[in-house]
Amino acid sequence: MKGIFNLHRTLMILMLYLYSQNLQAQDHIYSQFYNAPIYLNPALAGQFDGSFRLNMIYRNQWSAIAGDLSYLTASADYQLPNNAGGVGLMINSSSEGVAYLRKNNISGIYSYMVGGDNFTVSFGLQAGITNRTLDFSKLIFSDQLDPMLGFTGSGTQAETPYTDSKYYFDTGAGINLVYRNAMLGVSMLHLNKPDESFTGSTVPTPVRTAINASYRFSLNAYQEEGAFLIPSVVYYKQAKATSMSAGMQFKYKGVNAGAWYRTTGEGKSDAIVVSFIFDIFTNRFKNQKIRLGISHDATTNKLDYGNTSGTSELSIGFETGESRDKGFSSVRCYDFY
Repeated sequence: MKGIFNLHRTLMILMLYLYSQNLQAQDHIYSQFYNAPIYLNPALAGQFDGSFRLNMIYRNQWSAIAGDLSYLTASADYQLPNNAGGVGLMINSSSEGVAYLRKNNISGIYSYMVGGDNFTVSFGLQAGITNRTLDFSKLIFSDQLDPMLGFTGSGTQAETPYTDSKYYFDTGAGINLVYRNAMLGVSMLHLNKPDESFTGSTVPTPVRTAINASYRFSLNAYQEEGAFLIPSVVYYKQAKATSMSAGMQFKYKGVNAGAWYRTTGEGKSDAIVVSFIFDIFTNRFKNQKIRLGISHDATTNKLDYGNTSGTSELSIGFETGESRDKGFSSVRCYDFY
């Protein structure tokens, strides 16, 4: 009976999750969006203080729920000399549910930047290949459940999918504007609406739109290296699923602490997020650094924190910088994350 109770509990939680996502395919989002800048907006490729950057972020969502919900993004980007923009390479990998619905993507990114010290606009393009797979044998259907015994291990009469592996081409674009101490960006991914169906009928991937806005407020106007408050808002929309995060970071030299409140499209509470970022400088003269980040989401929606144990993220990055006399600039976008 305990096994049946746990199975029913898991199914109820998953049903609530599907309902909350409006039964639409949806990309995962990172609470530490500032540590996955290319994933947020391809226009941010090459937009940092240096020449070469590496980032990796891992998200373990709702660890108390049976079935894996984990996401990984790794990226490398290079700032082209003389304000020519940047190029990047990004790899995304995700695993969802007991049937191991996996999605792996590799994308190339190019951005072009115009402007000067107080005003810059960057335009980004993204293109890549995605593979989506499903282990159908891991799924359990109603004709495999006994009211007294639970799962019996017997076969199912459910129709098998047309294929369990799908490849498709995927594209995206973005724009990012920085004016003095304010930044505003917009990106749209899956512009070609690729078919991701396993059944043979066409199921287009809905376009994911992301809007990010930040402001950098100095707590000491007389010191460039002093303390800063950086309020930010990030809004996502994909089909009928929407999400908005609003919060603030306190940044002092190599330490960054943030708090965020995330809501769904209907304005209902989704999660409270706390984050900490540490920049470990390896060479102050060239701005080289290692960045470590950790965050935790406390679930506040219908799934409840007690059922999910929340969501945790871990990130690591490396940046190396060169001086202006070698053609590399200190890009102002970097100041906001």
